[in-house]
Amino acid sequence: MILYTIGLRLYFITIYIASLFNQKASQWINGRKNQELIRIDSSIWFHFASLGEFEQGRPILEAIRALYPQEKIVISFFSPSGYEIRKNTPLADFVYYLPLDTAKNATQFIDAIQPSMAVFTKYEYWYHFFDESYKRRIPLYIVSGIFRPKQIFFKWYGGLHRKILSFVSHFFLQDEASKQLLQSIGITNATVSGDTRFDRVWANAQHPREIPGIAEFINGQKVFIAGSTWPQDEALLAALPELYPGWKFIFAPHEIGEARINNLVSLLPAGSAVKYSELSENSKLRSTLERREETTTGEKLKIQNQEPATRNSPLTTHHSLLTTLIIDNIGMLSSLYAYANIAYIGGGFGVGIHNTLEAAAFGLPVIFGPNYQRFNEARDLIALKAGFSIGDGSQLKGIVDTLVNDEAFYNITSKKAGDYVNTHIGATQMILDHIITLPSA
Repeated sequence: MILYTIGLRLYFITIYIASLFNQKASQWINGRKNQELIRIDSSIWFHFASLGEFEQGRPILEAIRALYPQEKIVISFFSPSGYEIRKNTPLADFVYYLPLDTAKNATQFIDAIQPSMAVFTKYEYWYHFFDESYKRRIPLYIVSGIFRPKQIFFKWYGGLHRKILSFVSHFFLQDEASKQLLQSIGITNATVSGDTRFDRVWANAQHPREIPGIAEFINGQKVFIAGSTWPQDEALLAALPELYPGWKFIFAPHEIGEARINNLVSLLPAGSAVKYSELSENSKLRSTLERREETTTGEKLKIQNQEPATRNSPLTTHHSLLTTLIIDNIGMLSSLYAYANIAYIGGGFGVGIHNTLEAAAFGLPVIFGPNYQRFNEARDLIALKAGFSIGDGSQLKGIVDTLVNDEAFYNITSKKAGDYVNTHIGATQMILDHIITLPSA
């Protein structure tokens, strides 16, 4: 416990120092420092590490919200990237940063929110918060949990972390391998339910959100989308627009700071790219002008009844000269896949790839870098030949050439990607069937 406490303190000090020159670290510190907890009589508590885990656990959150409308929903986040984007979500009554894991903070937090149930998604195991929940007999669930042999829980020196796991009421796991790992250390309160991300991305693909300006930019052409990209990805991808002039390209970088966006623009042919913020402003201007062009009988001009892609407006003509759209906002990517034909998922030249399932749910073949081994779905997609790992620009061009020029191959990979998601839904209902039977819920 001493080493655990020292480690937490060192982590806090590191973040504090970083906050002097890093925006995310500053948000991490100041968000917690300025936070005031509101005392309530009862709640259902959901914790997410960041935005990705929020989307992963969202099907459970939405279902609980619908089943128990009288209950207050409390959401906590560890990361600013989750909190800042979802702090006003209608799915919660209160959204907080999770305080640093000390005994005092855990007691104060749980005293304030009085949870009747706690749901943690995928990972994040905090000793004091779990211990306090256990002492108060608050059911604590892990959903979409996944474990690997190299984790500290399964090392000879991981006794404290194994104790944290003993505080969990039930584990809902992504795969059988995780269940067997838990059994190897004596934990049997686990069910292989699958990954709730499949339910989330499937639902998103059934009801895609229309995004203003995108159809007009695409102008009827096929689309290659690069989602959650990092500089290493973009260095390879930037060559594609000139190689495939009949296609449109959409980049959605993982980080959207001005310097990052400008660096991406500099990699692309001069004058070929537009930021979504610029596209959006142009679309607003066009809409305003068109409203002014209504006839005296109230009927709009013929041009307004045409599809955006066929309008012969100066803006559309300008779009036809642009090959690349850069998304300079957060929260749009999962809906953009509905407009695409091929997807590249970033992160594979760093610590690991981002979400491939969002694209696969729309039947898109997915391409990514070499660091994908930690993700079951990436390995599955490769085995199905619906996903493709590349290590350099030559390999990237090779698979894109095949997908672009071999229609039969493309259609097969597209169907396999969509079918893969469709056959893995159902985790949400399995989890709900278990937890809603509890009197405390």
